[in-house]
Amino acid sequence: MASFSQFGNDLYTGRRQLNIVGRRRTWYAISAVFLVLALVGLFGRGLNLSLEFKGGSEVRVTGISNLSNYDARAQKAVASVTGSSANLEISKVGAKSITIDSKKVGNNTANSTEKVATAVAKEFKVPTTSVDSQFIGPSWGSQVTHKAVQALVVFLVLVSLLLGVYFRTWKMAVSALVALVHDLVLTVGIYALVGIEVSPATVIGFLTILGYSIYDTVVVFDKVRENTDEALAAGSRTYTQAANYAVNQTLVRSINTSVVALLPIAALLVVGFTVLGPGTLLDLALALFIGIAVGTYSSIFIATPLLASLRSREPQMHDLERRAHSFQSSQQAVLAEAGGAGAGEHLQGEDISGVVEPERAEAAAAARRTRVRKREVHPLAVRDSERD
Repeated sequence: MASFSQFGNDLYTGRRQLNIVGRRRTWYAISAVFLVLALVGLFGRGLNLSLEFKGGSEVRVTGISNLSNYDARAQKAVASVTGSSANLEISKVGAKSITIDSKKVGNNTANSTEKVATAVAKEFKVPTTSVDSQFIGPSWGSQVTHKAVQALVVFLVLVSLLLGVYFRTWKMAVSALVALVHDLVLTVGIYALVGIEVSPATVIGFLTILGYSIYDTVVVFDKVRENTDEALAAGSRTYTQAANYAVNQTLVRSINTSVVALLPIAALLVVGFTVLGPGTLLDLALALFIGIAVGTYSSIFIATPLLASLRSREPQMHDLERRAHSFQSSQQAVLAEAGGAGAGEHLQGEDISGVVEPERAEAAAAARRTRVRKREVHPLAVRDSERD
């Protein structure tokens, strides 16, 4: 833990630098591969939508003492009412419960669903109070879908306006939005590839992780703005170097925040999978876990590198690059003359984020002046003067 703390401190002070922004093409390529896979799953297999979106019936039976052949017994109970057991999804939940989902039960009425619930209770020898049933019409399901898309659009518009006003540059807003879309597509794509059911709780989780992701991105962007303002004033770093320094300064914070958020969510997942089974809690926790992990990646490896790509093309940043390279060359010369030739080796090239700190350069200059003074008075000359 102490070494990790020291590592984070070194990143924040600039003693150590990870070249994240400089290797942005690598991160773009990695994300592109995962995005293609996500889109293949999304448009190939499609999403496994819950009854709230598709419409249909769900019957949940709890307190079953004997679950042997539960699949066949459930089909028998449903067929006794509807005349068919087709289009059923029967799942075991925990040790004493099952769920029966059907897109079509009887004549698609709440009454037929209640009859199925009664038949199932009789088949599994449980009281009717142990059976919960719900019927969702297709019109209500389409309304839920419409509201979910509407909420997403409103969220993205408000985020765009907020970032544009706060950072006063559309390029930061665009970079943050690209990272958000990246998070959304990857998360939804994972659901499509794996076949995880998407429920209203899942949609709530999606919107929640978008809020988390934008928060993490804003923290990094705020540090980027601070560092680039200093770089523009002093001419000591290029925009890419200043942005990379900001990512390094916030890296440990981003990781720690994500780990702290993921640990309780992981506990919820364990409880959901092993005890509670499918339900709102599991749907929400799973969406949050996947989304926070993806959002942490995008805030570090996508948002800021993309911002650097957009802003590095500006004439002002070209001038800053020229000034920064001139400054770094002069600082490297000072270190080399002071006997620290290896200390400035990280200043060459656009891909390097570290620069010589002013204190370090001043110390090197002081050491050089001290050696010059020592050379001016030779020790033998001093001893000769003492003998005289």
